Amino acid sequence: MEIILLSIYAFFIWLIFFKYKLLPWTFVSQVIVVTIPIVGLTMLILLLNIVAPSSHDVRVINYVVPVNPRVNGLVTEVPIEPNRHIKKGDVLFKLDSTPYALDVQNYSAQLKQLKVQLITAQANSRNFSQQLKAATGQKDAVASKLALSRQRLKQYKDLAATGAGSAFDVEQAQADTANLEGQLAAAVAAESQAREKLAAKTTEGDQDEVANVKAQIARSEAQLANAKWSLDQSTYYAPADGTVVSLALRPGAMAVPFPAFPAMTFVEDEQWIMAIFAQNEVRKIKPGQEAEIALKVIPGRVIKCKVDSIMWATAQGQLPIGGASTSAGIAPIPPGYLAVRLLVAERDEPLFLASGAAGIGAVFTDSGEEIQILRKILIRVSAKLDWLILKLH
Repeated sequence: MEIILLSIYAFFIWLIFFKYKLLPWTFVSQVIVVTIPIVGLTMLILLLNIVAPSSHDVRVINYVVPVNPRVNGLVTEVPIEPNRHIKKGDVLFKLDSTPYALDVQNYSAQLKQLKVQLITAQANSRNFSQQLKAATGQKDAVASKLALSRQRLKQYKDLAATGAGSAFDVEQAQADTANLEGQLAAAVAAESQAREKLAAKTTEGDQDEVANVKAQIARSEAQLANAKWSLDQSTYYAPADGTVVSLALRPGAMAVPFPAFPAMTFVEDEQWIMAIFAQNEVRKIKPGQEAEIALKVIPGRVIKCKVDSIMWATAQGQLPIGGASTSAGIAPIPPGYLAVRLLVAERDEPLFLASGAAGIGAVFTDSGEEIQILRKILIRVSAKLDWLILKLH
Protein backbone atom coordinates (compact mmCIF):
# COMPACT_ATOMS: atom_id res chain seq x y z
CA MET A 1 0.00 0.00 0.00
CA GLU A 2 2.80 2.41 0.87
CA ILE A 3 4.42 1.83 -2.53
CA ILE A 4 1.15 2.59 -4.32
CA LEU A 5 0.67 5.82 -2.38
CA LEU A 6 4.26 6.88 -3.05
CA SER A 7 3.83 6.14 -6.74
CA ILE A 8 0.67 8.28 -6.91
CA TYR A 9 2.40 11.06 -4.96
CA ALA A 10 5.43 10.94 -7.24
CA PHE A 11 3.18 11.15 -10.29
CA PHE A 12 1.55 14.35 -9.04
CA ILE A 13 4.93 15.83 -8.10
CA TRP A 14 6.11 15.15 -11.63
CA LEU A 15 3.03 16.86 -13.05
CA ILE A 16 3.29 19.93 -10.79
CA PHE A 17 7.03 20.57 -10.84
CA PHE A 18 8.27 19.06 -14.13
CA LYS A 19 5.42 18.55 -16.61
CA TYR A 20 3.45 21.79 -16.16
CA LYS A 21 5.97 23.61 -13.92
CA LEU A 22 3.26 25.10 -11.74
CA LEU A 23 5.76 25.58 -8.90
CA PRO A 24 9.51 26.19 -9.03
CA TRP A 25 11.85 23.31 -8.13
CA THR A 26 13.88 25.07 -5.41
CA PHE A 27 15.56 23.92 -2.23
CA VAL A 28 12.50 24.77 -0.15
CA SER A 29 10.17 22.91 -2.54
CA GLN A 30 12.48 19.91 -2.48
CA VAL A 31 12.39 19.87 1.34
CA ILE A 32 8.60 20.09 1.27
CA VAL A 33 8.30 17.36 -1.36
CA VAL A 34 10.46 15.03 0.72
CA THR A 35 8.86 15.95 4.06
CA ILE A 36 5.24 15.43 3.02
CA PRO A 37 5.49 11.66 2.24
CA ILE A 38 7.66 11.03 5.29
CA VAL A 39 5.20 12.73 7.64
CA GLY A 40 2.16 11.34 5.83
CA LEU A 41 3.35 7.75 5.81
CA THR A 42 4.44 8.03 9.44
CA MET A 43 1.03 9.31 10.46
CA LEU A 44 -0.67 6.64 8.34
CA ILE A 45 1.37 3.86 9.90
CA LEU A 46 0.73 5.17 13.41
CA LEU A 47 -2.95 5.57 12.72
CA LEU A 48 -3.32 2.10 11.22
CA ASN A 49 -1.32 0.62 14.08
CA ILE A 50 -3.99 1.90 16.45
CA VAL A 51 -7.19 1.80 14.41
CA ALA A 52 -6.50 -1.30 12.33
CA PRO A 53 -3.48 -3.25 13.62
CA SER A 54 -2.40 -5.73 10.98
CA SER A 55 -0.71 -9.09 11.14
CA HIS A 56 1.45 -10.68 8.49
CA ASP A 57 1.25 -14.04 10.28
CA VAL A 58 -2.28 -15.46 10.14
CA ARG A 59 -2.59 -19.24 10.55
CA VAL A 60 -5.43 -21.71 10.15
CA ILE A 61 -5.06 -24.42 12.80
CA ASN A 62 -7.04 -27.65 13.27
CA TYR A 63 -7.30 -30.05 16.15
CA VAL A 64 -5.30 -33.19 15.36
CA VAL A 65 -6.12 -36.39 17.27
CA PRO A 66 -3.70 -39.34 17.13
CA VAL A 67 -5.88 -42.46 16.93
CA ASN A 68 -4.81 -45.54 18.88
CA PRO A 69 -6.90 -48.60 19.79
CA ARG A 70 -7.64 -49.09 23.47
CA VAL A 71 -7.24 -52.88 23.17
CA ASN A 72 -4.92 -55.22 21.32
CA GLY A 73 -6.17 -57.04 18.28
CA LEU A 74 -5.72 -58.13 14.71
CA VAL A 75 -7.10 -55.59 12.26
CA THR A 76 -9.91 -57.15 10.24
CA GLU A 77 -11.39 -54.13 8.45
CA VAL A 78 -10.42 -50.55 7.56
CA PRO A 79 -13.47 -49.15 5.70
CA ILE A 80 -12.14 -45.60 5.24
CA GLU A 81 -9.75 -43.89 2.86
CA PRO A 82 -7.22 -41.20 3.71
CA ASN A 83 -7.95 -37.55 2.85
CA ARG A 84 -11.69 -38.21 2.59
CA HIS A 85 -14.22 -36.41 4.77
CA ILE A 86 -15.69 -38.56 7.54
CA LYS A 87 -18.75 -37.99 9.69
CA LYS A 88 -18.77 -38.37 13.45
CA GLY A 89 -19.59 -41.97 14.38
CA ASP A 90 -18.32 -43.55 11.14
CA VAL A 91 -16.28 -46.72 11.60
CA LEU A 92 -12.54 -46.09 11.29
CA PHE A 93 -11.34 -49.68 11.78
CA LYS A 94 -12.34 -53.00 13.33
CA LEU A 95 -10.30 -55.52 15.32
CA ASP A 96 -10.86 -59.26 15.73
CA SER A 97 -13.48 -59.38 18.50
CA THR A 98 -13.45 -63.17 19.08
CA PRO A 99 -11.30 -63.15 22.29
CA TYR A 100 -13.41 -60.41 23.85
CA ALA A 101 -16.69 -62.10 22.86
CA LEU A 102 -15.46 -65.30 24.56
CA ASP A 103 -14.60 -63.32 27.70
CA VAL A 104 -18.12 -61.92 27.74
CA GLN A 105 -19.60 -65.43 27.51
CA ASN A 106 -17.27 -66.73 30.24
CA TYR A 107 -18.08 -63.98 32.74
CA SER A 108 -21.79 -64.19 31.91
CA ALA A 109 -21.75 -67.93 32.79
CA GLN A 110 -19.82 -67.22 36.02
CA LEU A 111 -22.36 -64.59 36.97
CA LYS A 112 -25.29 -66.97 36.46
CA GLN A 113 -23.56 -69.62 38.60
CA LEU A 114 -22.92 -67.16 41.41
CA LYS A 115 -26.53 -65.99 41.37
CA VAL A 116 -27.59 -69.62 41.95
CA GLN A 117 -25.12 -69.82 44.84
CA LEU A 118 -26.64 -66.65 46.26
CA ILE A 119 -30.07 -68.25 46.34
CA THR A 120 -28.63 -71.25 48.23
CA ALA A 121 -26.75 -69.00 50.66
CA GLN A 122 -29.88 -66.96 51.36
CA ALA A 123 -31.81 -70.16 52.03
CA ASN A 124 -29.09 -71.33 54.42
CA SER A 125 -29.13 -68.03 56.24
CA ARG A 126 -32.87 -68.32 56.77
CA ASN A 127 -32.31 -71.80 58.37
CA PHE A 128 -29.81 -70.52 60.94
CA SER A 129 -32.53 -69.40 63.36
CA GLN A 130 -34.24 -72.80 63.10
CA GLN A 131 -30.90 -74.52 63.65
CA LEU A 132 -30.39 -72.44 66.79
CA LYS A 133 -33.83 -73.40 68.10
CA ALA A 134 -33.12 -77.07 67.39
CA ALA A 135 -29.74 -76.90 69.13
CA THR A 136 -31.29 -75.17 72.14
CA GLY A 137 -34.05 -77.82 72.36
CA GLN A 138 -31.51 -80.61 72.07
CA LYS A 139 -29.45 -79.07 74.87
CA ASP A 140 -32.47 -78.73 77.14
CA ALA A 141 -33.51 -82.35 76.52
CA VAL A 142 -30.07 -83.68 77.32
CA ALA A 143 -29.90 -81.49 80.40
CA SER A 144 -33.18 -82.98 81.65
CA LYS A 145 -31.94 -86.54 81.04
CA LEU A 146 -28.71 -85.69 82.81
CA ALA A 147 -30.56 -84.37 85.85
CA LEU A 148 -32.65 -87.58 85.98
CA SER A 149 -29.54 -89.73 85.56
CA ARG A 150 -27.80 -87.97 88.42
CA GLN A 151 -30.87 -88.51 90.64
CA ARG A 152 -30.91 -92.21 89.77
CA LEU A 153 -27.18 -92.50 90.48
CA LYS A 154 -27.70 -91.02 93.97
CA GLN A 155 -30.56 -93.45 94.61
CA TYR A 156 -28.49 -96.46 93.47
CA LYS A 157 -25.64 -95.39 95.73
CA ASP A 158 -27.98 -95.13 98.72
CA LEU A 159 -29.46 -98.55 98.00
CA ALA A 160 -26.03 -100.10 97.59
CA ALA A 161 -24.94 -98.61 100.90
CA THR A 162 -27.82 -100.34 102.72
CA GLY A 163 -27.28 -103.61 100.87
CA ALA A 164 -30.56 -103.32 98.97
CA GLY A 165 -28.91 -102.51 95.64
CA SER A 166 -26.10 -103.94 93.53
CA ALA A 167 -22.79 -102.37 92.60
CA PHE A 168 -23.56 -103.07 88.90
CA ASP A 169 -26.54 -100.71 88.99
CA VAL A 170 -24.35 -98.01 90.48
CA GLU A 171 -21.72 -98.48 87.80
CA GLN A 172 -24.35 -98.47 85.04
CA ALA A 173 -25.87 -95.25 86.40
CA GLN A 174 -22.42 -93.67 86.56
CA ALA A 175 -21.75 -94.63 82.92
CA ASP A 176 -25.14 -93.23 81.80
CA THR A 177 -24.47 -89.98 83.66
CA ALA A 178 -21.04 -89.58 82.06
CA ASN A 179 -22.53 -90.26 78.61
CA LEU A 180 -25.24 -87.65 79.13
CA GLU A 181 -22.70 -85.11 80.35
CA GLY A 182 -20.78 -85.62 77.07
CA GLN A 183 -23.96 -85.22 75.08
CA LEU A 184 -24.77 -82.02 76.99
CA ALA A 185 -21.35 -80.56 76.20
CA ALA A 186 -21.83 -81.38 72.51
CA ALA A 187 -25.32 -79.83 72.56
CA VAL A 188 -23.96 -76.65 74.18
CA ALA A 189 -21.24 -76.45 71.55
CA ALA A 190 -23.78 -76.94 68.75
CA GLU A 191 -25.97 -74.20 70.24
CA SER A 192 -23.00 -71.81 70.45
CA GLN A 193 -22.03 -72.60 66.88
CA ALA A 194 -25.55 -71.94 65.63
CA ARG A 195 -25.71 -68.72 67.64
CA GLU A 196 -22.38 -67.51 66.17
CA LYS A 197 -23.51 -68.30 62.64
CA LEU A 198 -26.71 -66.38 63.21
CA ALA A 199 -24.78 -63.39 64.61
CA ALA A 200 -22.15 -63.36 61.79
CA LYS A 201 -23.60 -60.47 59.73
CA THR A 202 -22.17 -57.52 57.84
CA THR A 203 -23.05 -53.88 58.51
CA GLU A 204 -25.69 -54.22 55.78
CA GLY A 205 -27.34 -57.07 57.68
CA ASP A 206 -26.26 -59.94 55.37
CA GLN A 207 -24.98 -63.25 56.64
CA ASP A 208 -21.30 -63.89 55.99
CA GLU A 209 -22.03 -66.57 53.41
CA VAL A 210 -24.49 -64.32 51.59
CA ALA A 211 -22.09 -61.36 51.74
CA ASN A 212 -19.26 -63.50 50.34
CA VAL A 213 -21.37 -64.62 47.37
CA LYS A 214 -22.54 -61.04 46.76
CA ALA A 215 -18.91 -59.87 46.70
CA GLN A 216 -18.09 -62.54 44.11
CA ILE A 217 -21.10 -61.43 42.06
CA ALA A 218 -19.94 -57.80 42.18
CA ARG A 219 -16.45 -58.84 41.03
CA SER A 220 -17.89 -60.93 38.19
CA GLU A 221 -20.16 -58.05 37.13
CA ALA A 222 -17.13 -55.73 36.97
CA GLN A 223 -15.21 -58.31 34.94
CA LEU A 224 -18.21 -58.74 32.63
CA ALA A 225 -18.52 -54.95 32.19
CA ASN A 226 -14.80 -54.73 31.38
CA ALA A 227 -15.14 -57.57 28.87
CA LYS A 228 -18.10 -55.82 27.21
CA TRP A 229 -16.14 -52.57 27.12
CA SER A 230 -13.19 -54.34 25.49
CA LEU A 231 -15.60 -55.90 22.99
CA ASP A 232 -16.98 -52.45 22.15
CA GLN A 233 -13.47 -51.06 21.76
CA SER A 234 -12.71 -53.60 19.06
CA THR A 235 -14.61 -51.23 16.74
CA TYR A 236 -13.26 -47.65 16.67
CA TYR A 237 -15.52 -44.80 15.56
CA ALA A 238 -14.69 -41.29 14.36
CA PRO A 239 -14.69 -38.93 17.38
CA ALA A 240 -15.88 -35.93 15.30
CA ASP A 241 -16.35 -34.71 11.75
CA GLY A 242 -12.99 -34.59 10.03
CA THR A 243 -10.43 -36.25 7.81
CA VAL A 244 -7.99 -39.09 8.36
CA VAL A 245 -4.40 -38.50 7.31
CA SER A 246 -1.28 -40.64 7.75
CA LEU A 247 -3.31 -43.84 7.55
CA ALA A 248 -0.84 -46.62 8.37
CA LEU A 249 -3.38 -49.28 9.31
CA ARG A 250 -4.20 -52.22 7.04
CA PRO A 251 -6.20 -55.44 7.49
CA GLY A 252 -3.94 -58.13 8.89
CA ALA A 253 -1.82 -55.74 10.92
CA MET A 254 -1.60 -55.97 14.70
CA ALA A 255 -2.93 -52.87 16.45
CA VAL A 256 -1.69 -52.10 19.96
CA PRO A 257 -2.46 -49.18 22.32
CA PHE A 258 0.95 -47.51 22.05
CA PRO A 259 0.67 -43.68 21.80
CA ALA A 260 4.14 -43.24 20.30
CA PHE A 261 3.02 -44.98 17.10
CA PRO A 262 -0.57 -43.96 16.25
CA ALA A 263 -2.54 -46.13 13.90
CA MET A 264 -3.78 -43.03 12.07
CA THR A 265 -4.06 -39.28 12.49
CA PHE A 266 -7.50 -37.69 12.62
CA VAL A 267 -7.85 -34.00 11.71
CA GLU A 268 -11.07 -32.51 13.07
CA ASP A 269 -13.13 -29.96 11.13
CA GLU A 270 -13.10 -27.54 14.08
CA GLN A 271 -10.55 -24.83 13.37
CA TRP A 272 -8.78 -21.94 15.00
CA ILE A 273 -7.65 -18.88 13.08
CA MET A 274 -4.68 -17.35 14.87
CA ALA A 275 -3.35 -13.89 14.04
CA ILE A 276 0.05 -13.04 15.53
CA PHE A 277 0.44 -9.40 16.62
CA ALA A 278 3.23 -7.42 18.23
CA GLN A 279 2.57 -6.64 21.87
CA ASN A 280 2.05 -2.91 21.27
CA GLU A 281 -0.67 -3.71 18.70
CA VAL A 282 -2.98 -5.73 20.94
CA ARG A 283 -3.64 -2.98 23.48
CA LYS A 284 -6.92 -1.95 21.86
CA ILE A 285 -7.98 -5.36 20.53
CA LYS A 286 -11.01 -6.74 22.36
CA PRO A 287 -13.34 -9.72 21.89
CA GLY A 288 -16.17 -9.02 19.48
CA GLN A 289 -14.32 -6.55 17.26
CA GLU A 290 -14.48 -7.05 13.50
CA ALA A 291 -11.51 -8.32 11.56
CA GLU A 292 -10.58 -9.25 8.00
CA ILE A 293 -8.10 -11.81 6.74
CA ALA A 294 -6.80 -12.86 3.34
CA LEU A 295 -5.30 -16.32 2.82
CA LYS A 296 -2.90 -17.38 0.12
CA VAL A 297 -4.96 -20.50 -0.53
CA ILE A 298 -7.95 -18.29 -1.48
CA PRO A 299 -6.32 -15.40 -3.37
CA GLY A 300 -8.39 -12.27 -3.82
CA ARG A 301 -10.99 -13.22 -1.18
CA VAL A 302 -11.37 -11.10 1.96
CA ILE A 303 -12.76 -13.23 4.80
CA LYS A 304 -14.77 -11.50 7.49
CA CYS A 305 -14.01 -12.50 11.09
CA LYS A 306 -14.57 -11.48 14.69
CA VAL A 307 -12.13 -11.45 17.57
CA ASP A 308 -12.79 -14.34 19.95
CA SER A 309 -10.03 -13.89 22.51
CA ILE A 310 -6.44 -12.84 23.08
CA MET A 311 -3.98 -15.41 24.39
CA TRP A 312 -2.25 -13.40 27.10
CA ALA A 313 0.52 -15.94 27.55
CA THR A 314 3.58 -17.02 25.63
CA ALA A 315 6.30 -19.55 26.23
CA GLN A 316 8.71 -16.68 26.98
CA GLY A 317 6.53 -15.41 29.86
CA GLN A 318 6.88 -18.28 32.31
CA LEU A 319 9.28 -19.57 34.91
CA PRO A 320 10.81 -23.03 34.38
CA ILE A 321 8.96 -24.62 37.32
CA GLY A 322 6.69 -27.12 35.65
CA GLY A 323 5.63 -28.08 32.17
CA ALA A 324 6.02 -25.39 29.53
CA SER A 325 2.98 -23.71 28.04
CA THR A 326 3.24 -23.46 24.26
CA SER A 327 0.26 -21.13 23.84
CA ALA A 328 -2.43 -23.82 23.64
CA GLY A 329 -0.38 -26.09 21.45
CA ILE A 330 -0.04 -23.84 18.38
CA ALA A 331 3.21 -23.37 16.51
CA PRO A 332 5.90 -21.33 18.32
CA ILE A 333 5.19 -17.60 18.49
CA PRO A 334 8.07 -15.18 17.93
CA PRO A 335 9.35 -13.42 21.07
CA GLY A 336 7.48 -10.21 21.80
CA TYR A 337 4.31 -11.29 20.00
CA LEU A 338 0.88 -12.46 21.17
CA ALA A 339 -1.74 -14.61 19.45
CA VAL A 340 -5.31 -13.46 18.81
CA ARG A 341 -7.98 -16.06 18.02
CA LEU A 342 -10.45 -15.10 15.29
CA LEU A 343 -13.82 -16.63 14.44
CA VAL A 344 -15.06 -16.70 10.85
CA ALA A 345 -18.19 -14.63 10.29
CA GLU A 346 -21.43 -16.40 9.40
CA ARG A 347 -21.35 -15.43 5.73
CA ASP A 348 -17.92 -17.04 5.22
CA GLU A 349 -18.46 -20.18 7.33
CA PRO A 350 -19.09 -22.39 4.25
CA LEU A 351 -15.57 -21.62 2.96
CA PHE A 352 -13.08 -24.48 3.12
CA LEU A 353 -9.99 -23.34 4.97
CA ALA A 354 -7.12 -25.77 4.60
CA SER A 355 -5.32 -26.68 7.80
CA GLY A 356 -2.02 -24.82 7.83
CA ALA A 357 -3.16 -22.09 5.43
CA ALA A 358 -1.35 -18.78 5.98
CA GLY A 359 -2.09 -15.18 5.14
CA ILE A 360 -2.47 -11.67 6.50
CA GLY A 361 -5.17 -9.89 8.47
CA ALA A 362 -6.25 -6.81 10.38
CA VAL A 363 -8.50 -6.00 13.32
CA PHE A 364 -10.64 -2.86 13.40
CA THR A 365 -10.45 -1.40 16.90
CA ASP A 366 -12.26 1.42 18.67
CA SER A 367 -9.55 3.97 19.50
CA GLY A 368 -11.27 7.34 19.69
CA GLU A 369 -8.83 9.08 22.04
CA GLU A 370 -5.77 8.07 20.07
CA ILE A 371 -7.40 9.25 16.82
CA GLN A 372 -8.07 12.66 18.34
CA ILE A 373 -4.43 12.98 19.43
CA LEU A 374 -3.17 12.00 15.99
CA ARG A 375 -5.63 14.42 14.39
CA LYS A 376 -4.25 17.30 16.47
CA ILE A 377 -0.70 16.35 15.50
CA LEU A 378 -1.74 16.12 11.85
CA ILE A 379 -3.36 19.60 12.02
CA ARG A 380 -0.18 21.12 13.43
CA VAL A 381 1.98 19.44 10.80
CA SER A 382 -0.40 20.62 8.06
CA ALA A 383 -0.19 24.18 9.38
CA LYS A 384 3.60 24.06 9.20
CA LEU A 385 3.46 22.69 5.67
CA ASP A 386 1.04 25.46 4.64
CA TRP A 387 3.46 28.02 6.04
CA LEU A 388 6.30 26.50 4.03
CA ILE A 389 4.21 26.47 0.86
CA LEU A 390 3.30 30.17 1.34
CA LYS A 391 6.94 30.96 1.90
CA LEU A 392 7.80 29.07 -1.30
CA HIS A 393 5.39 31.29 -3.28
